[in-house]
Amino acid sequence: MMFHELLPPDMTLAETFALLGASFGTSFVTAAFGIGGGALLIAILASVLPPAVLIPIHGIVQVGSNLGRAAIMLRHVEWSIIPAFVGGSVIGVALGGSIAVSIPPQAVQVGVGLFIIWSVFARPPGLFRKWAALTGAFSSFLTMFFGATGPFIASYVKTLTLGREAHVATHSTLMTIQHVLKTIAFGFLGFAFGPWLPFVIAMIVFGFAGTVVGRQLLTRTTDGRFFWILNAILLALAARLIWTGAAGWFG
Repeated sequence: MMFHELLPPDMTLAETFALLGASFGTSFVTAAFGIGGGALLIAILASVLPPAVLIPIHGIVQVGSNLGRAAIMLRHVEWSIIPAFVGGSVIGVALGGSIAVSIPPQAVQVGVGLFIIWSVFARPPGLFRKWAALTGAFSSFLTMFFGATGPFIASYVKTLTLGREAHVATHSTLMTIQHVLKTIAFGFLGFAFGPWLPFVIAMIVFGFAGTVVGRQLLTRTTDGRFFWILNAILLALAARLIWTGAAGWFG
């Protein structure tokens, strides 16, 4: 098989290597600061990939990225919330796959952005610590047509008041579950992942390398500095979501 046959459909060699570099960099950001890489990656992918393949390809790449991060930090995962989150996510993906096309994406972007801002400046009620299933259902519903719901789930994990390593490990595990379910759903909906697999595997490898490097920074920072950076990234992503949604409505 010739090398050019391994390239994604309708993508140049330069574009492919640029996206591999983006996979490394965005995984580094998430491993080091707990959030932001998935949203950054989908923004970069959107500048190159056709809209019809953007969400499925982003989802399967994020499976590998989050799985690698969860695997190397497995002992820090808060396992008590996992079963409820899985149950809710199955429901959310099923509903999202069936009706997402009828919901204006601008409304989702603005709504999620406002929720993130609220979660940073307000103390979320105890309800969010008790309802992992609700978080799983709602975020998995959103991910079927919005893609990067990492900030939403990070807002939930933040209410658990975990240490920095437990925060990143638990967030990565929840995101792995969600993206696996989303990938399965897109497969049932008829998306052909085959032509993209070499590219996806390469993206996952580069992403794992970014995770390993990023974790070195995570272990060298303090909880206080970590959560200051986390909140700053959350607010930046929220502002971007609101701006993009409002521009879609009024532009």
